[in-house]
Amino acid sequence: MAVLAFVIGVLVVVIGLALSIALHEIGHLVPAKRFGVQTSRYMVGLGPVVWSKQIGETEYGVKLLPIGGYISMAGMYAPVRKKTRARGVLATLVQDARDANHETLVGVDDSRAFYRLPVWKRIVVMLGGPFMNLLLALVLFTVLYSGIGMNQTTTTIEAVSECVMPAGSAATECGEDDPPAPAYAAGLRPGDRLLSVGGTDVATFAEASKIIQANPGEPLSLEVMRDGVEVDLTITPVLAERELAAEDGTVTTQEVGFAGMTAAVARVQQPIWTGAEATVDGLGRVAGIILQLPVRLWDTAVDLFTGQERDPDGPLSVVGVGRLAGEVAAAEAPILDRVSAMVGLLASVNIALFVFNLIPLLPLDGGHVAIALWDGIKRAWARLRGAPEPAPADATRFVPVALLVVVLMIGMGALLFAADIFNPISIAG
Repeated sequence: MAVLAFVIGVLVVVIGLALSIALHEIGHLVPAKRFGVQTSRYMVGLGPVVWSKQIGETEYGVKLLPIGGYISMAGMYAPVRKKTRARGVLATLVQDARDANHETLVGVDDSRAFYRLPVWKRIVVMLGGPFMNLLLALVLFTVLYSGIGMNQTTTTIEAVSECVMPAGSAATECGEDDPPAPAYAAGLRPGDRLLSVGGTDVATFAEASKIIQANPGEPLSLEVMRDGVEVDLTITPVLAERELAAEDGTVTTQEVGFAGMTAAVARVQQPIWTGAEATVDGLGRVAGIILQLPVRLWDTAVDLFTGQERDPDGPLSVVGVGRLAGEVAAAEAPILDRVSAMVGLLASVNIALFVFNLIPLLPLDGGHVAIALWDGIKRAWARLRGAPEPAPADATRFVPVALLVVVLMIGMGALLFAADIFNPISIAG
């Protein structure tokens, strides 16, 4: 069963990734068609075509590998009629790009070419793809936090200790010399729901714990709901050493008020804006990873060849994401916990797609946005000087840079593939 669950987890991520890519390309396709650009192909995936269908002027299809996708638009770059004078590999690449761009314009109404669009429309088309990934991440995080809910302690009592044991004690039963726990002495029972402590209404167990910890030796009124009836009790916390966790994760031992009760954990739906907050937090984390990508890739390579444990917050390939999904699906945990983890994983993947595609380098979407902005700046400057409108920016000159980016992306992918196979990040640590 564990193997079957692992395979199902991998398939869920593969399908989720394919859908994310499909929506990304729809984000480009819809505004392109809306603005009248001729689009000849819409493809999800890379490699051999598995299925395709011609609808109007556009061929829609699915390819074998769900690791990419594209739409073909006429005139992605402004045509450049002149031949390059320089010789060499780079000049040949530029000229080949110009020739290929001309081919997309053969038999096409020039007014329907992408480069003919106003700058703002070109930006809308190119940002439409990443925007769909951002929107999908927002929806998934909202489903996760406000739909499924998050596990958190409640004001309902799960268990009551009969005695006070020393901090760090491994004993499982009370000894003769162990004093009775205040909660037990006060008459608290499992299933009671805390309403107020010391005359203060409490909405969370953390609020109740804070009052108890701050008042050792002081009798506190306790109002609980038991079987639908409000019950009044009195509890006197004892001073005891307990391990407390700070917000930064550090754990210290302190003498605080202690009652001897634990809270029940339940899924609680969060406010509707929590999904948006999680999306913003995810953007910050992924942006930080992208900014430090060369260093993180170097660390990944060192860990791969030395066998050291990898940074759990480091970059992953599709293989790594699929492996994590398989482990989540096969974990011995309630089904809802596993579903939650899968939803969060897919949301994080879409955050990564959004941020990565905004890098202002061709062939990424951010590179096309940068070209459009440069075009707009040139035109605005010409208008300010009263000069004739300049020719569109020659984006084909950046083809060597685009090729270098592709080579680096292939190298990065190969490194992360190897690391995720031979030195994987595991949810088990």
